[in-house]
Amino acid sequence: MKEYFLFQFKMLNRNLIDFGLPLLISYTLIPLVFILLSNYLFQNTEYAIYIYGLIILSLVSKLNEPNRNNFLKSIFNKSKYHQLRIIENAIYTLPFTLFLFYKNQFTFAILLNLVVITTVLLNFNLNITNTIPTPFSKKPFEFTVGFRKTFYIFPIAYFLTYISVSVGNFNLGVFAILLIGITCFSYYSKIENEYFVWNYNVSPKEFLLEKTKTCLINFSLLSAPIIITLSILFFNYIDILIVFILLCYAYLTTIVFAKYSSFPNKMNMSKGIIIAISFMFPPILLVFIPLFYSQSIKKLNTVLND
Repeated sequence: MKEYFLFQFKMLNRNLIDFGLPLLISYTLIPLVFILLSNYLFQNTEYAIYIYGLIILSLVSKLNEPNRNNFLKSIFNKSKYHQLRIIENAIYTLPFTLFLFYKNQFTFAILLNLVVITTVLLNFNLNITNTIPTPFSKKPFEFTVGFRKTFYIFPIAYFLTYISVSVGNFNLGVFAILLIGITCFSYYSKIENEYFVWNYNVSPKEFLLEKTKTCLINFSLLSAPIIITLSILFFNYIDILIVFILLCYAYLTTIVFAKYSSFPNKMNMSKGIIIAISFMFPPILLVFIPLFYSQSIKKLNTVLND
């Protein structure tokens, strides 16, 4: 069992490095972002603990995938399997539990952990085992694959919007848009095979334009219910809403260009640091977007004919 968790830890580190984030920055930035977002949530809605519960159950449901658990059962006996799954669920739940304790929500935190343990003992599966339909074509694979892995995020975002309207809290609605933006941002961590890029048969400029346009249109499609709702019911804040939408567009454009600036390899560590810095100081994107674009053109010239 110890070897299993060590292997999972090494896989996590490898994924963070492959994404372009040094481990020191990753393990500093991720907890910081988690705490800031959690504080923001609890400061802006009285329904924060219920939203927390929904997020936790959504995360845990990904661990209940039948094929994955059948594989674990073939390796470990019943007792070891249950121990492993309980520990695994507890690890996923731990950051949320600690924050709930910090907010003095002891009863809710304990009940939530009991529910998480019950999902293991009863072999309860919250996940959808059939192929999940998406509103996207097969061409933009980032969104097709990404949506199926993170589909549970979108009901959460729409529910946050409902609460935002119910309590008259515009900031919570903006948080829902940012949640969708961050989710779409994560879809571009995977590099496709050179053949699938070559298959476009267009110039590098046309390729990047098509990729960026697809990304922004799909993000707009997913966030449209929230944007329309907020623009109607919080019209006085329409200027702030536009700023946050444009900010999401800027970061999504950045990640598209950054992805192909290292093609056919994944983003290196330096680019990950640059993107991390841009989250702290967004105006710096005015420098890095053109930089990533020019680097992408050079890399794609080896695959696509200009």
